[in-house]
Amino acid sequence: MKFLRILLLVIVTIFASCTSNNDVPALNELNGLTKVKEITNTTHTIELYKHMGSLEQGFNEISLKIKDNTTNQYINNATISWMPVMHMAMMTHSCPKSPVTKLSVDGSVYEGYIVFQMAQNTTEYWDLKIDYTIGGKAYTMTSVIDVPASAKQRVTTFTGSDSVRYIVAYADPHHPKVGINEMVVGVWKMQDMMNFPVVDNYKLKIDPRMPSMGNHSSPNNVDLTQIVAGDLYNGKLSLTMTGYWKINLQLLNATGTVLKGEAITDAVSASSIYFEIEF
Repeated sequence: MKFLRILLLVIVTIFASCTSNNDVPALNELNGLTKVKEITNTTHTIELYKHMGSLEQGFNEISLKIKDNTTNQYINNATISWMPVMHMAMMTHSCPKSPVTKLSVDGSVYEGYIVFQMAQNTTEYWDLKIDYTIGGKAYTMTSVIDVPASAKQRVTTFTGSDSVRYIVAYADPHHPKVGINEMVVGVWKMQDMMNFPVVDNYKLKIDPRMPSMGNHSSPNNVDLTQIVAGDLYNGKLSLTMTGYWKINLQLLNATGTVLKGEAITDAVSASSIYFEIEF
């Protein structure tokens, strides 16, 4: 997650302050990232990077760099925004997205997230428009991007009992393990077809189950809540063994009213909203 990458930068900066420049290797801001796309105009090339390979349906942390095509140098003073758009047969719409911010003051990597709530198909597709300003001059690029379906359900879209359309997406852990995992999830609502603001001060209850093992659960799970308004939701996910898990969900509003999802009982084996993981 972004927090861990920022922590790494802080540690390297502290180490550099105590060591001569000759002893400290340059920090690789792209460590662990894979280039997934290049978008080019006559002036610049925008490189898109992602952790764990290609873009896919669901939550995507995306990093980007802008290269000057004349000098082959990367730009470190740009202001950037983006707009993903799904082109359907009868309509277009966007999706939840974050602002684009710099990873470090002196670096040239910018980052944010985009949540593709649906996958592309043979007739419907996503494109990404990137607007950026360098030295007071504005530029724009737009390109079709590949967003295939995810192998497991990592994002769910539904209408709550309050008649609001919600999008809930799994963000972390990238690499689940047996034991207690730090879990991160995003919750957004559809304000209109192009705007999906973060939902603040709700709760997402989790109940992980293994359907193939008698639908057993696990101890010491912690429901997801926000630490800071406008941010993602954090909790703890307990996984007692490897295999396929269905993480059953219930979304509660600020007053504790369940807006969607069911508690698991002997009569109810799964919630209507859930994530899937397998490791």
